[in-house]
Amino acid sequence: MEALIAQVGIYSPQGQLYIPVDAGTLTAYKESREGQILEEGITEAGAMADFIAAGTAYAHWGIPTIPFLITYSMFGLQRIGDLVWAAADQRTRGFFLGATAGRTTLAGEGLQHQDGQSHVYALAAPNLLAYDPAFAYEFAVILEDGLRRMYGKGEDVFYYITIENENYVHPPMPEPREKVKEGILKGLYLFRAGEGKGPKVQLFGTGPILNEALKAQELLAQYGVVAEVWSATSYKALYYDAIEAEREARLLGKPRKPYVVEALEGHEGPIVAATDYLKALPNLIRGYLDRPFAVLGTDGFGRSDTREALRDFFEVDARHIAYTALALLHGEGKVTKRTLNQARKDLGLKLEEVPPHRR
Repeated sequence: MEALIAQVGIYSPQGQLYIPVDAGTLTAYKESREGQILEEGITEAGAMADFIAAGTAYAHWGIPTIPFLITYSMFGLQRIGDLVWAAADQRTRGFFLGATAGRTTLAGEGLQHQDGQSHVYALAAPNLLAYDPAFAYEFAVILEDGLRRMYGKGEDVFYYITIENENYVHPPMPEPREKVKEGILKGLYLFRAGEGKGPKVQLFGTGPILNEALKAQELLAQYGVVAEVWSATSYKALYYDAIEAEREARLLGKPRKPYVVEALEGHEGPIVAATDYLKALPNLIRGYLDRPFAVLGTDGFGRSDTREALRDFFEVDARHIAYTALALLHGEGKVTKRTLNQARKDLGLKLEEVPPHRR
């Protein structure tokens, strides 16, 4: 955050009392009475108190502010969940960012830091909108939506956005842009269509695991399978929409299809949903789908290892996604047992009797 600190400064009531060692550089450390960054250090509760104060200033002082609270890993929703609930109850507005989130993206830091559960905790607060974007343009669309809803329309919501900790290429937004923007906010959109003929399968990826789904698409093509890759930006959004559709049909007599069902119309084949979070998250939408649905997630303890080893251990890497897709197609009679066995050999998958969450 050096560039941001140099630009807007860290708040200090005394101002800057010394010359920093990096003075004169483009990213010089800066403290100021007008600083806009509150650097609380290792006190999540104190930082959340700042966030609540700033995010409710529109009501208490008539001064709308746009706070961004950045927490390390799951140390927001896990460590100070009670204050997150208090923020929701007090109608706080702002952006709550889970930096270095994800159970396999923050490599080498073991149980303490690897976050596979914060999005499950985010389900508790009804006015907390939760997103796990994969690419920069998704993040930009979500931020724009938040500014419009919270500060343009005055809605009493706030946003939890996980931004992970992995460097990779961020592509431009696909076309048609308006449909993609709608899908980002509703929780799901088609990122890359499949090409060619053959059995079809739908791959859902979230956050950095979307890149694993894209690799799996290439692996599946070697077995004559046409995979389509979707970015699932918010399972909470998909779930809330589905239960609202269910309620509207039951109580209001206004039947409609949940968005997740509507989005998948015309896209054949079973679904494999891979996430860096607990399997409970994609399983929220299982009951609304009329096709085979397999979930790959990071249930279990985190471990200190490389990303590749962690994703193999939790069975969320491209090889496991591709093999799961082939297994689902085999269950439908569209892939032979011989092909499935050959794929297992080609992909070098280990056959473990004990699942990751029990190891």
